[in-house]
Amino acid sequence: MTQKTTIVDIKARKKTGPPITMLTAYDYPWALLVDRGGIDIILVGDSLGMVVLGYPDTVSVTMDEMIHHLKAVSRATERALVVGDMPFGSYNVSVEKAVENANRMMKEGRADAVKLEGGKTMAPVAAAVVRSGTPVQGHIGLTPQTASALGGFKVQGKSAAAARALIDDARALEAAGCFSLVLEAIPAPIARMVTEAVEIPTIGIGAGIQCDGQVLVTHDMVGLFDRFTPKFVKQYANISEAIASAIAVYADDVRTGRFPGEEHSFTMKTDELEKVEEDQ
Repeated sequence: MTQKTTIVDIKARKKTGPPITMLTAYDYPWALLVDRGGIDIILVGDSLGMVVLGYPDTVSVTMDEMIHHLKAVSRATERALVVGDMPFGSYNVSVEKAVENANRMMKEGRADAVKLEGGKTMAPVAAAVVRSGTPVQGHIGLTPQTASALGGFKVQGKSAAAARALIDDARALEAAGCFSLVLEAIPAPIARMVTEAVEIPTIGIGAGIQCDGQVLVTHDMVGLFDRFTPKFVKQYANISEAIASAIAVYADDVRTGRFPGEEHSFTMKTDELEKVEEDQ
């Protein structure tokens, strides 16, 4: 029987290694592939708004949409820890609303944990969600839901003051009970300092190699989303080209009569066919 990854397992990797692997998945078939690939954490990210639903940003994603995709991913996942992104507006209105929505993601979406963005200001919210029984993963640095307030999708923590603030954010979230932290788009030396400043694992995305793990958007790393590609993405495949080629060949086969062939068609007994033909 496949052993399910737990937050205890993830926290232990801070000391025991190897580095934690984390990728996104938004539906049943992709979750099957990611889980079978041996990934430790599957993130049902609000990035689904852009790479799956075609929204211009992540802010547009709703709770119902997140739960819909969480259900599909959770049904497919046997080994990985499933983390659901709390969408914009689901946790920054009030502590009570945050707890209610986190509970929905666990109860309806079958998530193993939730992730929320923000540092010290969101620490009381994270603490309340943890007290309610829902594990929380923090997210600091570039926080896409509030990117406009940060001046856009820019590297964070580049000044001494900003770097110190990131370390303070990490410590506040650790004190709030978060089991791990995502560090997005911060200088590698600062990510190392943050990683050393806390006892919980850090998982980097554009934060250098000295975090305790790494995360990418799967659609980015396999070339399925080409609206833009962040600098920190390593593309391991370009399956969009293979898919587009296959679709073009299929269309040509249909138009020219090469598909379907006899091997793709069903037959029936001759005498039964003759009876039908006699009626015509």
